[in-house]
Amino acid sequence: MTSPLNGRSNVVPKWKVLLAVVSMVLACSVWFLGLMDSLGRPSVAPALSLEQQELALLADPALTPTLKPLLVGQDPAKSLLETLRETPLDSLSDRQTLLYASLENDPGRRKTLLETPLQLPNLRTLQETLATEPLPRDLSSEDQDLLTENSPDPLTRRLVCEALGGSQAACVESSAAKAAARRLVLSELMPLGALLLGSLLLVRQLWLLFRRKQSAWPELQSAPLGLVDMVLLIAGGFVVLGEVLVPLLVTPLSALVARSIAAPLSQSVVVLIGYCALATPPLLILKSQLDGLDQRLMPVGGWLQWRVRPWWSALFQGGRAWLMVMPPVVLTGWLMSQVIGDQGGSNPLLEMVLNGRDPLALILLAITAVVLAPLFEETVFRGVLLPVLGRSFGRGLSVFGSALVFAVAHLSIGELLPLLVLGLGLALLRLSSGRLLPCVVMHALWNGVTFLNLVLLGT
Repeated sequence: MTSPLNGRSNVVPKWKVLLAVVSMVLACSVWFLGLMDSLGRPSVAPALSLEQQELALLADPALTPTLKPLLVGQDPAKSLLETLRETPLDSLSDRQTLLYASLENDPGRRKTLLETPLQLPNLRTLQETLATEPLPRDLSSEDQDLLTENSPDPLTRRLVCEALGGSQAACVESSAAKAAARRLVLSELMPLGALLLGSLLLVRQLWLLFRRKQSAWPELQSAPLGLVDMVLLIAGGFVVLGEVLVPLLVTPLSALVARSIAAPLSQSVVVLIGYCALATPPLLILKSQLDGLDQRLMPVGGWLQWRVRPWWSALFQGGRAWLMVMPPVVLTGWLMSQVIGDQGGSNPLLEMVLNGRDPLALILLAITAVVLAPLFEETVFRGVLLPVLGRSFGRGLSVFGSALVFAVAHLSIGELLPLLVLGLGLALLRLSSGRLLPCVVMHALWNGVTFLNLVLLGT
């Protein structure tokens, strides 16, 4: 029998139900193993903290007295030293070990650091110079040449220079300090300003809701698909095919392509190819599902309700929602760190961006994170899943259900709750705007600002 309302048969074939059940069991197993595996992945938080403190110390001489307490604190050198002391020695890079030795004033620790074998020849040369007695000493022209030839970055040159006995005036490179100060201001004040503005907008929104002056939400338009279709799309297409089977075929091919490309560009190419491979099966399944519907019943704006025009209002809606979701997401992440600590499991892409130096590699990572990921994930989670859940269970459960699947799909226990809050914000934007494009804009802004902040800290 065919329903006159949606043009689809109300009876779901048994083979389809069986396939959905098998897909659900396999997907739950994959996601459970992935979440447990995330506990063993390192967190990017310690590396991010070190980068922030290094940038603060490098920028310190160029900052005005007004900005110093806000951006670098009272003594950025002491803060960096304390962080390095708390970090296991075998977790430090050669460069960080050299910085640690340059800052350390305890003779026993300093001796241990100067005796630690370094792999990089240029840093090993500087280490041997620091181990030469007596220190401090008057810097010679040979010392200056040695620093210029062997130091990989301005902060290393400055700290080794000061450890050898040079004055701050002689060791600080003003152009590097000014550039670092600009990056520090952007990386610190931009998120802070967004948090303050977002908090004001959120308070205003809650006040309008309390006063019942909130604008009425548009009717939720949903493609006439069922829960079995959603299981096949996400569990079957996204997880089983996209995350398990297709990578078995694509990974050797991407490795072959990347073999002729030097790192880190090769890593970015592998990430881009891998994400495209992950997204292809569910998108093909979704296309097949939508093509099988009675196209005469398609609502204005299409099955997914992209409603691109007017594009400027989509930018405004997405930008405002991004600002409003930032405070609760940041608060959730902070509360998690206070209650259960850092659980690790950060997305490996974050560390790749933080340590990235190749502009082309960063561009490819940006395309993946800021363009492809928002387009694909919003199409699946807010374009299809949320409306179908809303038609079956109501708006409240659809918001939570789609946000939960979105959070779990990222396979990170440490980021599960913040991602859940982000998913709730994206779902509410989809319902309040009646459009999919603002969700893509909001998601792209979230990923893009995070990406930019990592680039500013790691450059």
